[in-house]
Amino acid sequence: MKKIGLVLFAIIGIGLTVNAQESDKYDRRENFTFGARAGGNLSNVWDSEGEDFDANAKLGFAGGVFVGIPIGRYIGIQPEVLFSQKGFKASGTLLGTSYSYKKTTNWIDIPLQFQIKPLAFLTILVGPQFSFQLSERNEYRFGDNSSAQQEEFDNDNIRKNIFGISTGFDINIYHIVVSGRACWDLQKNKGDGTSTTPRYRNQFVQLTIGFKI
Repeated sequence: MKKIGLVLFAIIGIGLTVNAQESDKYDRRENFTFGARAGGNLSNVWDSEGEDFDANAKLGFAGGVFVGIPIGRYIGIQPEVLFSQKGFKASGTLLGTSYSYKKTTNWIDIPLQFQIKPLAFLTILVGPQFSFQLSERNEYRFGDNSSAQQEEFDNDNIRKNIFGISTGFDINIYHIVVSGRACWDLQKNKGDGTSTTPRYRNQFVQLTIGFKI
């Protein structure tokens, strides 16, 4: 997380330099924009009800398209449609044998974000996010034995439709946009509670780079 913070500070520093030199030449805050971006998620899970469930963060892919709809010079709306990989991993030792477990969940995320545009190079975003789970992959390793299972959720009462919140920023450098996000599920994954799957909610930070016109 410290490394991610340093990267974000470096990006903001670059944006400030560009803004000081070029803001008057390339101020598109009142323009309708369309773009695509791709990068990665650093995801984990959490349980707001105190269930004893420990996990480590994992990396996954994130990418999709977005539209910027200005309401004025300083505010607007930015809907997005993204393919987003989330999940977690764990490892340890049982009876003297090492084990590891990794869950990768594939989602379509649709954030509907409110834009605040205080500067030409900087857009601050916050809003609700709707997520639909497509599938998951579970990978197990115990000593020299390993297995993997892909699931499409025909059973086990997993909630596939999750409501959450997304907040972050876009750094705009000419047609290039560098984006940072932090997102949290506001609903747990267990549907009506009959699932035997551990109860959790996704949380992740996301860093992407894109191009917009």
